[in-house]
Amino acid sequence: MKKIRLAIAGVGNCASSLIQGLNYYKDIDSNDNLVPGLMHNVFAGYRISDIKVVAAFDVDKRKVGKDVGEAIFAEPNCTKRFCENIQPTSVEVKMAPVMDGIAKHMEEYPEKHSFRPADETPVDIKKELEESEADVLVNYMPVGSEEATRYFAQACLDAGVAFINCMPVFIASDPLWAGKFKEKGIPIIGDDIKSMLGATITHRVLTNLFSERGVEIDRTYQLNTGGNTDFLNMLERSRLKSKKISKTESVQSQLPAPMKPENIHIGPSDYVPWQKDNKVCFIRMEGRKFGDVPIELELRLSVEDSPNSAGCVIDAIRAIKLALDRKVSGPLTSMSAYTMKHPPTQYPDSVAKTMIEEYIAGRRER
Repeated sequence: MKKIRLAIAGVGNCASSLIQGLNYYKDIDSNDNLVPGLMHNVFAGYRISDIKVVAAFDVDKRKVGKDVGEAIFAEPNCTKRFCENIQPTSVEVKMAPVMDGIAKHMEEYPEKHSFRPADETPVDIKKELEESEADVLVNYMPVGSEEATRYFAQACLDAGVAFINCMPVFIASDPLWAGKFKEKGIPIIGDDIKSMLGATITHRVLTNLFSERGVEIDRTYQLNTGGNTDFLNMLERSRLKSKKISKTESVQSQLPAPMKPENIHIGPSDYVPWQKDNKVCFIRMEGRKFGDVPIELELRLSVEDSPNSAGCVIDAIRAIKLALDRKVSGPLTSMSAYTMKHPPTQYPDSVAKTMIEEYIAGRRER
């Protein structure tokens, strides 16, 4: 199989986990899909070792100008190091336009916890994508980076590069943007990456379980705390609008009829610096079962946030390369539903899983 040439926008914790994973699993050549930590070891013939980083972009002075393999461990990144033997990539992190990528309030926090822009001239992203011959760009912009995400999406359209939108800015799920990718003959996956087993997918599965077992949900909340730059960034509540929509609609989609807004609260709770990349989720569900007898559920989930999403992205990268091979354009319905919180079309996760296997086997176009 040909190498999948990968570009990354935002060399933060999520990119760190992804690149560590590319090194951690690179020597697993078995056709056996039952590899701990992976949803698919081999994806339609593509192995993890087939993914090659060819371009990377960031704005932080501690990352710009460094090899990607070094930059992923630079502050303020704080995710777990599960693979120390990172091979140099010979790919230098290039300066991207800052735009709305850095929240103003980050200036008030210590450098080791927050972003600090490099005093560099931004590169021409379209030109860099073309010269690197990237197949796909993964967007890891911070939450609230609406302008920056649209900039990278347009650069992909101009350069003919596939786009995976891991952030809660609506691109794949926006008919106008989806139409642009379809018209250009370019595939896209989005929006807002799920974790392999995180807060949103757990809440979705429980919501679907309540509904399928005939339990009426009266009220529910999901509160999350963490100490990475994502949680610090989200202290500016004005940046959270699309994030809250994405997470809330993801859970609401599992119900026959949506709950009233006052009865459902899903969103970040607070920033706790010492938690670093560990995310703690609290879910509470109140409902009524047979005879309107009350039932309550409370759950606490603790996960290392960034490796959790990398497990989904590593499949999305190979799925979108398969679309390029098959000359499929526009939003990939199955992979978006399986790996994203706000896909163009919502499906129960068990249905999305079946759709993915059909897509891999060639029985489903997208």
